[in-house]
Amino acid sequence: MISEISRRFHSASLWGLRRAPGDSVRGRVTEQRWRWPTVLVLALTVPAFYVELLRAAPQALATLAYALSALTLTAALLHTGWRSDRLAQHVAANPLDVALVVGLLVAAVLPPSSTSTVALSMRLVVAFMTLVRMVWALQHLLTRGGLVYMLLSSALILGLCGVGFWWLEPRAVTLGDGLWLAFTTAATVGYGDIVPSTPASKIFSVFVVMLGFGVLSLVTAAIATRWIETEERIIEREILRDVHRQIDALHLEIVALRRELGQVPETALFMPPTDGAP
Repeated sequence: MISEISRRFHSASLWGLRRAPGDSVRGRVTEQRWRWPTVLVLALTVPAFYVELLRAAPQALATLAYALSALTLTAALLHTGWRSDRLAQHVAANPLDVALVVGLLVAAVLPPSSTSTVALSMRLVVAFMTLVRMVWALQHLLTRGGLVYMLLSSALILGLCGVGFWWLEPRAVTLGDGLWLAFTTAATVGYGDIVPSTPASKIFSVFVVMLGFGVLSLVTAAIATRWIETEERIIEREILRDVHRQIDALHLEIVALRRELGQVPETALFMPPTDGAP
């Protein structure tokens, strides 16, 4: 029994992250309650990263965002492990969370990224880990065939990327320019009318391209899934109709057979053989 629980606990690993054990209802519920608060505070580190990159002096709000994210992630990890009655196992099973907490605390005390290459490199690593952690937390929303949801999510993500370019790129004078740059960057079209020109916008472009690959691929997959499911439903309906026709025919044959048997006298059914067999 213990080995089976351990196997199920370690089988849900993805990117150095594991959910609460499946046999612990309290752990699962606690993890779900921490999901959105964790995603929201991690999202605050995105503007904090660019504030540190644009400003030459340390920014209190950026430091607070990193520290708050580290505190929330630590509380979620420890609370989930405690409610699962496997605190040490849960912490050890989530090395990315542990590394991210340490990275967020280091990012909070480093000098501004605009004045230190080491600080910029460290915060870039933390940003990639943060992106992985957010995607992992939101993977349950990526439902198969959710075309409308995927389209709305894509529009929201590209809209936020457009706002980011509007803030970071001097050539994106209007919000429309920012949205256009976000779309061409995410789709890797590269018309060249507006291009990232500052270090901040160039770094931002890297994340937009990564998000674009993921978002546009999911939308394409959702559209393809919708077509495939439509064809599958048609085939399933034809199969079900054929099965129902065969069942109806079999039912009619059984009814006819019962009627024929009902017309035969009961004495004939139990009549001994006449060929001399015992």
